[in-house]
Amino acid sequence: MNLSSLSALSPLDGRYATRMAALRPLLSEFGLMHRRVQVEVEWLIALSDAGMPQLAPLSEAARGLLRSLVLRFSEADAQAIKDIEKRIQHDVKAVEYWMKGRFGASAELLAAAEFVHFACTSEDINNASHALMLKAARDEVLLPARWRASMPHCRC
Repeated sequence: MNLSSLSALSPLDGRYATRMAALRPLLSEFGLMHRRVQVEVEWLIALSDAGMPQLAPLSEAARGLLRSLVLRFSEADAQAIKDIEKRIQHDVKAVEYWMKGRFGASAELLAAAEFVHFACTSEDINNASHALMLKAARDEVLLPARWRASMPHCRC
């Protein structure tokens, strides 16, 4: 069945699809994966700063590499995570495996790899990710649209 206003699961992806375009990268499954990566990255960095003898603080270079996974997250990355998920049948664990696969030749990150998702449940990651998704939608789409609507004569 082709996607149309008749086959859409809700009016949001049916008759309002064009109006929702700005929210799609933030609130879709892609957006959820993106925020899961962000939460996992920041959690690993925070763990490295916690003073555990088993995990030294990460260098600025390692932190930069980790944060670049978030900044450069793409549809290809989301698809790679989806492919892992299909194989292992676990969405959050797929993000963990994908991250570890991006550590490449960084001996420092490879040594820290066992701490990705350490002491977390999937819900810890999902709850924070959903909050970040909603915050981004509010800050990047909803509030700017409200501001533009309140200024009808502005060519913003």
